[in-house]
Amino acid sequence: MCGIVGIAGEVKIGHELLLAMRDSMQHRGPDSAGAWWSADRRVGLGHRRLAIIDLSPAGAQPMTDATGSLQITFNGEIYNYQDLRKELESLGHRFQTATDTEVILEAYLAWGADCLTRLNGMFAFALYDTRQRRILLARDPAGEKPLFYRIDAGTLTFASELKALLTDPACPRELDVDALDAYLAFGYVPGERCLLRGIRKLPQGHALTFDVPSGASRTWAYWSLPPHEPLDASEDELVDELERLLADSVRLRLIADVPVGIMLSGGVDSSLVAAMAARVSSRRVKTFNISFPGHGAFDESPYARAVAQHFDTEHVELAAEPATVDLLPTLARQYDEPIGDSSMVPTYLVSRLIRREATVALGGDGGDELFGGYFQHSWVQQQSRLGDWLPRPAQRAARSAVTRLMPVGAKGRNYLLGLTAAPPYNIVQFNVIFDADARRRLLSPLGDRRPAPGGPETYKATLCSDRGTPLQQATALDFRTYLVDDILTKVDRASMLCSLEVRAPFLDTRLIDLAFRRIPDGLRATARERKILARRLAERVLPRGLDLTRKQGFVMPLAKWFKGDWGTFIEDVLTSGEADLFDRQVVRQLLTGQRLGFSNTYRLFALTMIELWRREYRVTSVADRPDAGVLQAV
Repeated sequence: MCGIVGIAGEVKIGHELLLAMRDSMQHRGPDSAGAWWSADRRVGLGHRRLAIIDLSPAGAQPMTDATGSLQITFNGEIYNYQDLRKELESLGHRFQTATDTEVILEAYLAWGADCLTRLNGMFAFALYDTRQRRILLARDPAGEKPLFYRIDAGTLTFASELKALLTDPACPRELDVDALDAYLAFGYVPGERCLLRGIRKLPQGHALTFDVPSGASRTWAYWSLPPHEPLDASEDELVDELERLLADSVRLRLIADVPVGIMLSGGVDSSLVAAMAARVSSRRVKTFNISFPGHGAFDESPYARAVAQHFDTEHVELAAEPATVDLLPTLARQYDEPIGDSSMVPTYLVSRLIRREATVALGGDGGDELFGGYFQHSWVQQQSRLGDWLPRPAQRAARSAVTRLMPVGAKGRNYLLGLTAAPPYNIVQFNVIFDADARRRLLSPLGDRRPAPGGPETYKATLCSDRGTPLQQATALDFRTYLVDDILTKVDRASMLCSLEVRAPFLDTRLIDLAFRRIPDGLRATARERKILARRLAERVLPRGLDLTRKQGFVMPLAKWFKGDWGTFIEDVLTSGEADLFDRQVVRQLLTGQRLGFSNTYRLFALTMIELWRREYRVTSVADRPDAGVLQAV
């Protein structure tokens, strides 16, 4: 895993500034650093290296091909690089290193940008073709690796993390209020938008070309979710196929020249990864878990222990304590663009634990999105059976009543709002943190500069249009938004702060294709069951007696912690003199509601993270500036 940075076009960044941008991400690559400039000084590439494959200096980046016509800076892993290398060698290509980086270079020489469809891995890279004077940026199909970029006045700048772009004093820091609206709706900013105006994220499965002489650019999707074309196969045959593909995916992700471990929460997905690793590994597998002693259902360490014992893994366990509230300012700085997912804290803690003994870890991310593991995947099917249970006018009246009469955080409020929403807005509503009315009140200090209502919900609803059934819409939506912009972002930033590479076997493109193309709805989730096919495999390979219906993962008992130091810290952040973005009365209502037993902890956490982020990056409100259409950083 690494950190990449670069600039091309009408270059105004000097050598020293490029190095400073690169080194702002030293945590992503502590082993070595490199930089390259084109002869005309119009292209500069930087790289921080975390050595995983071919630890010798031959693996250093930026790397050139044998002809000297290509330069690449690459973050990630290409898991099928050995097969691709053999194919390329059969075509006459010769290799100087044992790296997957060089395989990308040679694959581009052989197939051009079409090589992207042949790569099975997690990656974000920039490749400069000196012959065409063109930059190619690309991001992997699931979006495991991040890539921020900015195009302005004929210049392209890009980096793995936003903080690298912000190292440049000339980079504007205007907060995009539409992106802020999306953050308040979902706890993350989905798609290509970024909280800072003028900066974009390259979406999952997308590529971008930038012509250096002209400054022209083009972005396109080289990969997308496959259409649903169920296999004419029995349940046992599909379980066999899932088992075969998952075992091979785990085998590929165990390839490394450094120690590898398993992030074992004790749930179905991470336990299946541990089971496959124990099967295909030539050495004893090492597993890691974080526990919450005394916190009941939040502590899944006994399940992880049972799995570890069954497969005879070398198991390491870390007990988390509430004092981790001190980590929040550090994580706010690391995440660049905040997310409101409190499980970033245990994810960071378990990453820090693993890094003491391994450089690579495998996790279970992606299993729920692929195989229908979330509660809403059953709920939308239950709701679809009801059909239009109320006439549309009555639905609107009921929705208005819920909004007016039920406070934010009241149990069942989101459920009722979803029940009175037309498809596919009912799917979108399920995971909304602040609904449109709550966001309007929360952002009242912005006056008429507040975003138009309903924008985030409409954006997500359009992402459901190419799917048939409610389940297919819900799982595809989660894959395209929650997975990439929350789960994978959380894991990437938390693990890379510890210089740990995390790999997700469920996000192998072959498994994605199986789940979305071939598995019928009835073997993914129904109104009563979830993650059916994956649990059939779990029944086959995991220890008997293991509870396969739990859904927890690495999460914190935030509601309980809120009664102690966490609550004091959060209230101080949200009511201090610096907290001038959100309506203070609405914030106090949320705090009061939490004390009265409402479910507002994740809302308060989301608001806290954005306030901490504003402080870390000196972002202030401009509600008092009549000429401002955005929020301006100072």
